[in-house]
Amino acid sequence: MKINEIPTPCYVVYEDRLCRNLEIINSVERLAGVNIIMAFKANALWRSFPIIARYNRDFTASSLNELRLGTETLGGEAHSYCPAYTEATIDEFCRLSTHITFNSLNQWARFKDVAARYNTSTGLRVNPECSVIETDIYNPMLPGSRFGVTAEMIGNKLPEGIEGLHFHALCESSAEDLQLVLEAFESKFGHLLPQIKWVNMGGGHLMTRQGYNIDLLVSLLNDFRGRYPWIKVILEPGSAFTWRTGDLLTSVVDVVENHGVKTAIIDASFACHMPDTLEMPYKPAISESVSPTNRTFAYRLGGNSCLSGDFVGDWHFDHPLKSGERLTLEDMNHYTNVKTTMFNGIEHPSIALVKTDGSIEFLRRYTYEDYKSRMD
Repeated sequence: MKINEIPTPCYVVYEDRLCRNLEIINSVERLAGVNIIMAFKANALWRSFPIIARYNRDFTASSLNELRLGTETLGGEAHSYCPAYTEATIDEFCRLSTHITFNSLNQWARFKDVAARYNTSTGLRVNPECSVIETDIYNPMLPGSRFGVTAEMIGNKLPEGIEGLHFHALCESSAEDLQLVLEAFESKFGHLLPQIKWVNMGGGHLMTRQGYNIDLLVSLLNDFRGRYPWIKVILEPGSAFTWRTGDLLTSVVDVVENHGVKTAIIDASFACHMPDTLEMPYKPAISESVSPTNRTFAYRLGGNSCLSGDFVGDWHFDHPLKSGERLTLEDMNHYTNVKTTMFNGIEHPSIALVKTDGSIEFLRRYTYEDYKSRMD
């Protein structure tokens, strides 16, 4: 089977692209002397984990399901963070985690004895109060944020037993953004650093994006480690692992027009299969589209659900679209397929892996039973 023969809709992951990202991440680890771990919130495609495990087995989880999946499929260090643990979940979190971060001093006081019983290294999420993200829905540093403890709340001394500090202020951000956040972190929490063993600098370090300043990232991390040589430094990027490693293949099933607006309805759904396009919002690149001119044809793409807002656009094409044409929505492997829903009973796209030798393996094909089992 060739790629243009894969039935749509289908997420397609490319092994060679994934390995390229992993090699970049490993090189940063070596040059900076840090530990870079994979965030499940951006990638839970566990049947691709044998590829990832060649380079990395450590991970971060924000739910028991993610934690169990990582323990079963990767088996390295397990770092956990959840905004609020409960009596029903804390024992399992601590039993399976090598490191656990608490979001508040209340959570720490409530569950510190459980963590000590399992000998889990404990940390506290802190808020550097430095905002570098423009989109509010992805910005954990907004005033009134529910994430992390401010320096004023802690004072001059950490609670006894806290071994690490964790901050997360980035989202698909640059090394220059990290520089700003790191300056704020040290300004507000530097007096606490002699009291800890590790710092988790969170996610959002998009080091695999073309043009990312890797030299600056490595320099920042080495300088930090030079100032605090006793501290282990951890980064947990999500998108960087699977950035531009996969696409969503779709087909046009109909073209409709209303008040001069042409919409190509596809056999996928933005609401169900690409929710970030509506949340962010952003317009994904389409390989078959072209730059607009007075000779191109403009179309919205409409999802195949009943939600009125299930559309994004416009894109331009060099010809009128017709039913049966295939469209490639680029860069749909990070965050996208972990957020898919079955709203409206819409079936998930299949998932296929294109191996380095060009062969294609279907990792998953969804059926009615998947929908039924979620609803029972």
